[in-house]
Amino acid sequence: MKKILIVNGFQPNSFSEGKLTASLVERAKQQFEANDIEVKVTTVYEAYDIEEEVEKHVWADMVLLQTPVNWMGITWGYKKYMDEVFTAGMVGKLCLYDGRDESNPHTNYGTGGSLKGSKYMLSLTFNAPKGAFNNEEEYLFQGKSVDDLFFPQHMNFRFFGMTALPTFVCYDVWKNPTIEEDFKRFEDHLDKYVINPEVVAS
Repeated sequence: MKKILIVNGFQPNSFSEGKLTASLVERAKQQFEANDIEVKVTTVYEAYDIEEEVEKHVWADMVLLQTPVNWMGITWGYKKYMDEVFTAGMVGKLCLYDGRDESNPHTNYGTGGSLKGSKYMLSLTFNAPKGAFNNEEEYLFQGKSVDDLFFPQHMNFRFFGMTALPTFVCYDVWKNPTIEEDFKRFEDHLDKYVINPEVVAS
């Protein structure tokens, strides 16, 4: 991968300044650039040009979405970004509508993606502890995983023909933060799955 778009999905609110998200974005940018990867960064709560954002997705070999988890999903700022940018790209640059043929409209929904060959990665920050997931004895998630929770977001990228890289998560960032450890895990995760994936495959 030589070209990566990092999207900062933080949206300002009354309980967070977005420092952790910004730090993860900056660390990823520096790590990529140190390995001769060209990087573009978009911060959704700042002004952006819709068509330019479509072109960034076309340009990128990989999109890294760095976002806090708000109410079990993405922030409203990133949802607005998707509504504007993804919709603008539906006429061919990101996908050719939904991929179905009028002669047989009952099949192949979601196969019209124009970004086949490109990848994406979700990097999420949670208040929830790691033990809340993949455990049927835990009340809220009922044994489900982080990727189960973010299935709709995975499908949004899959709609464009993109392939997932393993999700990264910082857990329990309010009540039991382990930020320096998270930074090290993040660096290792990016090295393993983005910068040197051939080492993993061999």
